[in-house]
Amino acid sequence: MIERTKMPELEAEIRSHNFEEVALGFNIKQVKIEASRCLDCKNPRCVTACPVNIDIPRFIKLILEDKYEDAYCTIYQDNILPAVCGRVCPQEKQCEGACVLGIKYESVSIGALERFLGDYSLKNNFLKNEIIEENNNKVAIIGSGPAGLACAASIRRMGYHVDVYEALHEFGGVLKYGIPEFRLPKTIVDTEIYRLENLGIKFYKNVIIGKTLTIEQLFNEYNYKAIFIGSGAGLPSSLGIKGENLNGVYYANEFLTRVNLMKANNFPHSNTPVKIGETVAVVGGGNVAMDAARTAKRLGAKKVYVVYRRNMESLPARLEEIHHAIEEGIEFRLLLNPVEIIGEAYEIKKIRCQVMVLGDKDASGRQKPVPTDNYEEFDIDNLIIAIGQSPNPIIKKSTPNLKVDDWGRIVVNDYQTSIPGVFAGGDIVTGAATVILAMGAGKEAAIRMDKYIKTL
Repeated sequence: MIERTKMPELEAEIRSHNFEEVALGFNIKQVKIEASRCLDCKNPRCVTACPVNIDIPRFIKLILEDKYEDAYCTIYQDNILPAVCGRVCPQEKQCEGACVLGIKYESVSIGALERFLGDYSLKNNFLKNEIIEENNNKVAIIGSGPAGLACAASIRRMGYHVDVYEALHEFGGVLKYGIPEFRLPKTIVDTEIYRLENLGIKFYKNVIIGKTLTIEQLFNEYNYKAIFIGSGAGLPSSLGIKGENLNGVYYANEFLTRVNLMKANNFPHSNTPVKIGETVAVVGGGNVAMDAARTAKRLGAKKVYVVYRRNMESLPARLEEIHHAIEEGIEFRLLLNPVEIIGEAYEIKKIRCQVMVLGDKDASGRQKPVPTDNYEEFDIDNLIIAIGQSPNPIIKKSTPNLKVDDWGRIVVNDYQTSIPGVFAGGDIVTGAATVILAMGAGKEAAIRMDKYIKTL
């Protein structure tokens, strides 16, 4: 069996000092070799493991036949952001995790093949001209992140006039403000959105639903037949400990937005600064924590620690992101839980952590962190808190009949909210998850919206 093709990457010492993309992608020779590893299973488990059910064996077969445009169109039918998902999706837990080849060998590098086709299509301007039969009904999409974009594309193909409302000054949601340039170049996001504009989808920025416009206005004044809420989970979670308001403490959401969306890494050439000292600690173990740690390193921090209350095996981040972080010199301080941030003259100076041990497994299958009587302190110049996000409450505050749970997530039944005609999906329903899961929710919600409108 041919070994899995390794993705070319920038050297760690070089990339840790700039924001250039780390993974460089396959060339045609590499993509053909990797595609040849596919077993073309009769019952492809990779397809059912994909949240948007891409016909993976078909696009791989088309690669082997040198039919790159057909292969791209096969993906695009179910996934409108292949160049994005090929870069940021946790394939090892989804399609590649289900790959039959992975039982005895390493799975097919499905994500890298998808990325290749996405990039190849952009370079060669593959743009499928879709014939859409207009039905003269209007729908509104709130949020231009993965869920909103997927819903917009899916329901537009059904003939609806689609307007997308974005609260920020750029489109893309978490793809723009959350994911660093070294993982996802923003030109790719812009180009993918441009393709949706060619599909006839209209985009409006700087519109905060709940302030600029309300749900009631969208129905009564703008005459939308249905509305999809895909505004994500952008409200950061706090540690709830002493010292969290000291200078030098950031929430990862704010920190990454400053750098990714407002270009703080180019200050003073950009208007937004971000102050990073020599020693930075990042609390959390997910992809956002890895992004924040690796960004801090690129901003000039000499030492960057990831502080996490479980062990290495329990880190929820993608294996690739953990691997890249280690290569770039990020240190992991595990089985530590912050209990106090210590400052002087309103500036952060130290972090105090309680030492943890692992106990019985919880509902997620991971061992619970159990506190001990031991503590550790170490000096830091900055602390970045990356322990999760929850939905922004603005929409709920302006829409009293919209039911949410104790965490502020919108409650849905088959994607329908408590308000007739209002649907929701993605992180605002599930809490922070992956790009492709949000896209799957947007795609499924579009089907429910279409059925609802047809009953009116």
